[in-house]
Amino acid sequence: MTVPSGRRERKKAATRQKIADTALRLFLERGYDAVGIRDVAAEADVAVTTLFSHFASKEALVFEQDEDFEHRLTQAVTDRAPHEPLIPALRHEVQALVRHCTADSATPIWRMVEESPALREYEESMRLRHAESLAAAITADPGLPQDTTACRAIARFVIDAYALAREAADPETALDEIFRMIEAAWAVTRLSGTATGTAGP
Repeated sequence: MTVPSGRRERKKAATRQKIADTALRLFLERGYDAVGIRDVAAEADVAVTTLFSHFASKEALVFEQDEDFEHRLTQAVTDRAPHEPLIPALRHEVQALVRHCTADSATPIWRMVEESPALREYEESMRLRHAESLAAAITADPGLPQDTTACRAIARFVIDAYALAREAADPETALDEIFRMIEAAWAVTRLSGTATGTAGP
């Protein structure tokens, strides 16, 4: 999670976290559909307008680390060392995300998501957005192949790797298998880039 700097930013982050923690507790205690935005705001002792200044929707309260996850994925591309291969950098980050989301404490949360059509739809739209952000980061890297379609495809594969591994009985083995396929697909993209003079690591 990104650590905010400055007193004002820390206070804002603390309020946001308090709202998210309160919402999750209420959702798990009473059921997602039984809890409204006003219930969360009242329990967290904040105004409804304050809640909406931090979270755009009720669904967003469940996925409160959404933006942080998206940022970490794009940073895996933009902050890697010169000549560091792309796919291992992405695998390292996805592995960390999968471990976070497969912890025992996350089990009731994912059960709640599976039981809610609204949350499943939100998660799907979130994954698509993450894939588009990741694709944009890959495409913008001058040292990588610039084929937009190929970059979008690789980004989708990476996001799907996270989702599939999270749901697998053995997440680590699933990641190994999926990323071998992603490596193979990326190798083809690099070969195509070599032919056009745009290949990268």
